Amino acid sequence: MGKFEITTRKNGEFQFNLKAGNGQVILTSEGYSNKANCLNGVESVKKNSPDDSKYDRKTSASGKPFFNLKATNGQIIGSSEMYESVSSRENGIESVKKNAPAAEISDLT
Repeated sequence: MGKFEITTRKNGEFQFNLKAGNGQVILTSEGYSNKANCLNGVESVKKNSPDDSKYDRKTSASGKPFFNLKATNGQIIGSSEMYESVSSRENGIESVKKNAPAAEISDLT
C-alpha cells in the first residue's frame, strides 16, 4: 500500500512524496509555504489521480519520459522522476493511480 510522506525542505517549505508499497517515490510535490496547503495538495492528488486525463505525459530536454499530475484547474500538483522508457513512465502513472487514492499520510516534519 502506498503512502504520502510530508517533509520539510531546507528552505522551510513543506513537500510531499507519494511512495509505492515498495518504498519507491512515484510522485513529488512542489514546495508549499505551510503544512495546510501541503495537505490540500495531498487531497488533490487523491482526488485527481484516478483520472487519466489529468496526467501530462512529457519528455525532458535530455529525452527522458516523465509526467506531471494536474489538478482540475490545470495546476501541477505532482511530478514524477525521469524514466528510461515510455513504458516505464506508463507503469509509474498506473502506480500513482493505484496507490494514491487510499494512501495513508505520514507526517515527518
